[in-house]
Amino acid sequence: MNFNEYKQYDGVGLSSLVKERKVKPTEVLQACLDGIATNQQLNAVLSTREEKVFNELETVNHNEPFYHVPFLLKNSSQALEGEEMNGGSGLLKGSIATKTSHYTKRLQKAGFCMMGYSNSPEFGLKNITEPKLYGATKNPLNESYSPGGSSGGAAAAVASGIVPIAGASDGGGSIRIPASFSGLVGLKPTRGRTPVGPGVGRQWQGAAIDFVLSRSVRDSARSLDVLQIHQPEAAFHTPLFEEGFERSLSKRLSPLRIAYSYTSPVGTPVSSEAKQALMETIQYLDSLGHYVEEATPAIDGRSLMEQYYLMNAGEMANVRQRLEQSLNRQLHEEDFETESFVLAEAGKNVRAADYANSLTTWDQHAAIAMEFHETYDLYFTPSAASIAPKIGELTPSAADERKMKEQIQQLAAKEQLAFVYEMFLPSLTYTPFTQLANLTGQPAISLPVYKTKAGMPIGVQAMAAKGNESLLFRLALTLEQSERWQG
Repeated sequence: MNFNEYKQYDGVGLSSLVKERKVKPTEVLQACLDGIATNQQLNAVLSTREEKVFNELETVNHNEPFYHVPFLLKNSSQALEGEEMNGGSGLLKGSIATKTSHYTKRLQKAGFCMMGYSNSPEFGLKNITEPKLYGATKNPLNESYSPGGSSGGAAAAVASGIVPIAGASDGGGSIRIPASFSGLVGLKPTRGRTPVGPGVGRQWQGAAIDFVLSRSVRDSARSLDVLQIHQPEAAFHTPLFEEGFERSLSKRLSPLRIAYSYTSPVGTPVSSEAKQALMETIQYLDSLGHYVEEATPAIDGRSLMEQYYLMNAGEMANVRQRLEQSLNRQLHEEDFETESFVLAEAGKNVRAADYANSLTTWDQHAAIAMEFHETYDLYFTPSAASIAPKIGELTPSAADERKMKEQIQQLAAKEQLAFVYEMFLPSLTYTPFTQLANLTGQPAISLPVYKTKAGMPIGVQAMAAKGNESLLFRLALTLEQSERWQG
């Protein structure tokens, strides 16, 4: 099996080939490694475990659902004991994981072969992947453009065929944004659906969750079967879907009530191409007999984003504090990239009462969203407001970085949070639709159903009520089996 043959298969297909002895596991792994070498210019893969992964082949059970399927972990929150994982931070370069995360353990048990780590921005804070430590990851569809972030290395690896499935995480759209920009299937599961820890019971107060990026609906459905869990020690729990997500794909899809909107929730521009991507999808669903209506939940998008950035600031201040304790020294602006430093500076001045009130606002919006889904089964928007930004477009110059780091230290607390909003506004303008699901805890999926005349994708996002990933998958399969699909 050569790389060109290998990349034609999704994860389910590869696993079947190996189980049926039509191809050897060693051939599959070598094809993946050849793909990494062939696509080095993408800068998607940071490290490989070539010798270790071949030695681990005999430890995999033949009956596992992803028997000997190559997999890349994301360089944050997806630890593998003995491997470097530094969150894209130069400050943490050389940090070796002392424990394997619960997420990684479940994937190993499912038969995945851990090939190495994919590139991601520092601390996963950006919707592009251009860390100073490793440099920019390029989009396989056009290398002048970003594959998105923060799971940008994963997206580039999957879109190029290096691996059929890769580890990703989503705290504000970091699965769905790269899925949109790279033409992939990107699900953010319901809060509490997949593993956290050890050592933590939540990520970003429940806004962030680990899952995967894939090229096929069945790969994502089977991956959620593997990863869904009830963790007694975790802060959030979602009842197990006993029927199984992959099995539920065969269920007939009844007529649905579908709401849609292409208006940015924060009042930023939305490209005609993103609107067209949505409307062509809505028209197709209407032709299938689903009831479609333009409607939005009664949510103040600007206020919600302010609460989101307040959380980001508080979390980054906590990261800085813990790092100072572990390194036994005070950290300064030169230790962080601009966005990380600005958030940490703003976060150290966030009052506990304001942080608590912010979380209350999340819960209020979650209640509004659930009431909305009493009327509508699904809520559709564009996944992003346009195609991907070009490499370097959203990365500040050295002069701007110095200026921003100086300014944030001179501002009062409330002014600092306003500064954070303005700092992220250029990025937010590209991706204003994804953060809602993170704060409400709902599942949301980006689907590759549109490409521009230049061949660049824009995904369409569907959101469902908490716990209803099965409906998203069945709707996704309907689109995957249609002429609308561009994956």
